[in-house]
Amino acid sequence: MASIREIKEGRQEQGTEEEITYTLTVASTWGTPTGTPTVTVYSFDGTTFTDVTSTVIPSGAASVASQVITLPEIKSMTANTTYRVEMKFSTSEGNVMEAYAWIDCKR
Repeated sequence: MASIREIKEGRQEQGTEEEITYTLTVASTWGTPTGTPTVTVYSFDGTTFTDVTSTVIPSGAASVASQVITLPEIKSMTANTTYRVEMKFSTSEGNVMEAYAWIDCKR
C-alpha cells in the first residue's frame, strides 16, 4: 500500500535517453506550497539509498505556481535502476512537508 506522502500518480517510468520535467499538484493533500521546494534524488538498489541529485538534476531548481510544484528536468538516469525523488516544501499553513515519487529507469 502506498503512503499518503507518495504521489497519487504512482510509480513512473523513464527511459535512459528521456529528459522529463515532472509536476506535482499538492492541492488539499498537503496545503498551499510556498518558497522554493528542495528536490533530492536517490538511486535505490533494494537496500541502500545513494544521493544522485547532482547527476540526474545537473541544473535548475524546483518552482511553485499556485498548488503545483514543478521539478527541474530529470535526465541522465541509468537503465534498470530505481530512483526515489523527494520533494520537500513549506506550506502557507506553516508546515514543512515532503512528498516522494518512484521512477523506474528503463532502456
